[in-house]
Amino acid sequence: MTLSWNEIKDRALQFSKEWLDTSNEEADAKPFLVEFFNVFGITRKRVSTFEHKVKKLDNRDGYIDLLWKGTILIEMKSRGKNLDKAYIQAIEYTHGLREHELPKYILISDFENFRLYDMEETKTVEFKLIDLVNNVQHFGYLLGYQKKIYKEQDPANIKAAELMGKLHDRLEEIGYTGHPLEVYLVRILFCLFAEDTTIFNKQQFQEYIEQRTNEDGSDLAAKLQELFQVLNTAAENRFKNLDEQLADFPYVNGKLFEEILPMASFDRKMRQALLECCFIDWSKISPAIFGSMFQSVMNPKERRNLGAHYTSETNILKLIKPLFLDDLYQEFESIRNNKNKLPEFHKKLSTLKFLDPACGCGNFLVITYRELRLLEFEVLKAQNKSGQAVLDVSQILWIDVDQVNGIEYEEFPARIAEVAMWLIDHQMNMLVSNEFGQYFARLPLKKSANIVHADAMETNWEDVIPKTELSYIIGNPPFIGSNIMKQHQRDQIVREFGNSAGSGVLDYVTGWYIKAAKYIWDTKIKVAFVSTNSIVQGEQISILWSEMLKRYHIKIHFAHRTFKWSNEAKGNAAVYCVIVGFANYDSKNKSIFEYDDIEAEAQELKVKNINPYIIEGKDILIDKKSNPICKVPQIFKGNQPTDGGYLILSEDEKNEYLAKEPKGEKFIKNLVSGREFLNGINRYCFWITDSFNEIRELPILQERIKNCKANRLNSTFADTRKLAERPYQFRDLKNPDTFIVIPATTSENRKYIPFAFLTKEYIPSNSIYIISGANLFHFGVLMSVMHMSWVKNICGRLKSDYRYSKDIVYNNFPWPENPTEKQFTTIEAAAQKVLNARLLFPDSSLADLYNPLSMPPALMKAHNELDKSVDLAYRSQAFSSEANRMVFLFELYEKYTAGLFTKEKTKKTKKEIKTISG
Repeated sequence: MTLSWNEIKDRALQFSKEWLDTSNEEADAKPFLVEFFNVFGITRKRVSTFEHKVKKLDNRDGYIDLLWKGTILIEMKSRGKNLDKAYIQAIEYTHGLREHELPKYILISDFENFRLYDMEETKTVEFKLIDLVNNVQHFGYLLGYQKKIYKEQDPANIKAAELMGKLHDRLEEIGYTGHPLEVYLVRILFCLFAEDTTIFNKQQFQEYIEQRTNEDGSDLAAKLQELFQVLNTAAENRFKNLDEQLADFPYVNGKLFEEILPMASFDRKMRQALLECCFIDWSKISPAIFGSMFQSVMNPKERRNLGAHYTSETNILKLIKPLFLDDLYQEFESIRNNKNKLPEFHKKLSTLKFLDPACGCGNFLVITYRELRLLEFEVLKAQNKSGQAVLDVSQILWIDVDQVNGIEYEEFPARIAEVAMWLIDHQMNMLVSNEFGQYFARLPLKKSANIVHADAMETNWEDVIPKTELSYIIGNPPFIGSNIMKQHQRDQIVREFGNSAGSGVLDYVTGWYIKAAKYIWDTKIKVAFVSTNSIVQGEQISILWSEMLKRYHIKIHFAHRTFKWSNEAKGNAAVYCVIVGFANYDSKNKSIFEYDDIEAEAQELKVKNINPYIIEGKDILIDKKSNPICKVPQIFKGNQPTDGGYLILSEDEKNEYLAKEPKGEKFIKNLVSGREFLNGINRYCFWITDSFNEIRELPILQERIKNCKANRLNSTFADTRKLAERPYQFRDLKNPDTFIVIPATTSENRKYIPFAFLTKEYIPSNSIYIISGANLFHFGVLMSVMHMSWVKNICGRLKSDYRYSKDIVYNNFPWPENPTEKQFTTIEAAAQKVLNARLLFPDSSLADLYNPLSMPPALMKAHNELDKSVDLAYRSQAFSSEANRMVFLFELYEKYTAGLFTKEKTKKTKKEIKTISG
């Protein structure tokens, strides 16, 4: 099993600390390198040879410190030695190697400084030993990861979108709004592209504005209206006395300029803003900018309601490359020199058809079409190696815009998508024209992308394109969470899931997954969607994927684990995403794309099977359970106040109150919630369970109770109004003698979620979970890396933070099977050491102590001991990685829930801590 990046980082830290303390005399290359490779879970067996003998150019013998043939050459020097000379020496050694032995990387080190040379990309990374933890990702190739680099867009795209956004805002300010404004802007965008991409003559649109309109902008709207009419009129139908400059514009067609719009109005600044847009070289800008532009001018509230998180080219490539593009290029490379097979492959490309059932402004379709045309371009070049002149370029271009299909809820983005497709088609035609020396433009426009303005959840996708014709489904369906969905949207999802239990809590995106699964039944169509990570975490997994796997026999072919959403538009939507590629048939070629952190580059790992949690393993689903599957104490949510804030006090409010009513102190207790618990903040509450007669002597407290009652009576919920009968108490009254505290939400950066024991002097709020009747054994297992692995892979997320849960995480957690008395006491002792280590730092909060960058060594050591103790309670064999743990835990979970545990041994521990199937 391959180590996770977090495990590698842990090992890197330990390795650095050990070798930083090593003196120069003690530094020995061999043990250093053995331990270095151990950081990445690589045994000495896998590495070829130490002190590899080679013949140098002068025919003398040389000895490479370490050679992993075809992968890496490492040359070690004593501390302080010249690394430049060491690199020259390493290069000399390569002359004595056979071709298949030549390394892709050379690493030079003096035990303190590292230089990693990428011999294929001629790049160098340099760092110190202490910083190895921050540079482990550069060694991903040692683990079999393949580097995936996706080209970001030109910064000019951002500038262009912002300029268009300003022009839009100004037009809106003067009262030109709604549908006319959006269509108007799309027409201007088309003209800007057209004059820089040979649809128009170079700067034709710019010169028309400069030469035919007044500088004050007073007649600009009228002149643009004339232009739009001309662009919609065939040459033979235009006025005979038309202005020469207007008459020179081509006939565009395509219905873009067909609608008669209300007259706009411009001033001097607006005219100048339009000219500034003309000054940008639009030929270098991807038509995907249309999507970015549209997002930059949408109302943020409407953007969220529509789920319009438009995708950058980078994220689109993450999806289309593993879905189909990589395979197509691989196929092309295999027949590049076969003139008989190239036409057949070219024909295949021209028959591929794509559907984006939530296409927005067409970003996915535009980039997909562009990449398909670029591949066609490579095919044409391979077919024309001889340089023979092509008589008619139009006859060799077989791919056209009608191969793409889309469904879009809003009319305006649907129109943008159509225009964007024409523009990218023209850009690709110009590319071919330059190669073959023959100008080709598809004007007037005849074919168009099939973009249907409709609700994808109410549309039969086969009415858009029959599934017998379709090849791939792609896109990023709306990111609308269950808690902000409108009722008609929830009704749509429930209907698509056949009113199955739990479907009412699903996010809107799940509707696209289930409709796609139905559509591709018994076909070879492949699907890939960008989605919020909620579909692979928490309670939604079992509801969605039980249908996908069991009813529609879906298999996941590739997936990207959680990464941070990014695009170019203003007000970037903050979303944490996954990509899931699937089909109605299995594949031997499966890949998981992992991220060192949510903003890093993807690393590809080949796997045998991908389950809905996007980890390698069986297709197992974790259902909600009201009780633990093992015999362990119950977990409960803390107390819900439902008090309007009148029964809760800050530190200052408590002190101010007691200064006025000191007798009220007996009714005040510490209130602990997730934030206060982690950060050591004091908070209090009134906790009244007896001595009611004494409240009559406390007028300030009585006023608070009175306000709480009024607040509850004003509620729209009947249960809350009923609580007004006891306005002096929280809704819940849990106050156990001792209990374990578990914060409901915590940072994903922590290796361990901090839990703790508290007494009845603390009142748990509803932002924490509590386990009463728990002992040190329970605490120890829950604080272990074993439990944390389960949490990280099973729990839901709030953005990227862990969201612990009772029914999904705790109640489904597979505890050790029948631990022995010795294992029990060992875990208890190790758990106590963790608590003792915390006491060494009385001035530090739990958030401080569990900060991954500053966790005290004593606490880390105690946790390491606890982890080992808990691991041994599960099995004697060590776990090599987090993935390895999850495979084991899933198998144990399967065993528990299938009722396959053997009868408990007759000998029981005195504390009866056996954990058997519940």
